[in-house]
Amino acid sequence: MTVQASENSSRRGRRSSTMGGMPVNDMPWWRWRSNVRSALHMLSDPGFQRDVWLAGVDGYGDVTDAVYRLVEDTWLDHWSAEKYVGTIFRDAQEAALVDTAVLRVLRIMHQVGPDAPVAAYLEHEAWPEAVRAAREAHVRLAAGDGEEPDTAPRSLDVLQIMTRSA
Repeated sequence: MTVQASENSSRRGRRSSTMGGMPVNDMPWWRWRSNVRSALHMLSDPGFQRDVWLAGVDGYGDVTDAVYRLVEDTWLDHWSAEKYVGTIFRDAQEAALVDTAVLRVLRIMHQVGPDAPVAAYLEHEAWPEAVRAAREAHVRLAAGDGEEPDTAPRSLDVLQIMTRSA
């Protein structure tokens, strides 16, 4: 059975072509991409980590929350980002950079524990390398979406509004 929309249907309206500057219509699973990008953004910014996470500022979660956003829908803790080229990631280079970042961050999480204080992550000897890997992935994804990578990370409330309303 085929259902056709009437000419006066309220559902025919055009969707915004961007979500906070990020193209919406070009990536099928853009909400998942938004969560991955949010996590990578926070994980890639030492100033943010110091000024927000270490300071305990509300509204941004913590390291564990960021890791959860990175892997919750995608299962990137179980398989490669390559699986999502064309749905979440634009190309194999984006996927490879995300895989590297995920592996580095997860290795630290497994060593310090998911309930460790933020300082345990930031003081881990491998944290600078994890931050660098997250930065490389974040910059590549932001560029692919036409966004400036050096803006401050968005709060979780803003992320929720963006992914719910677009």
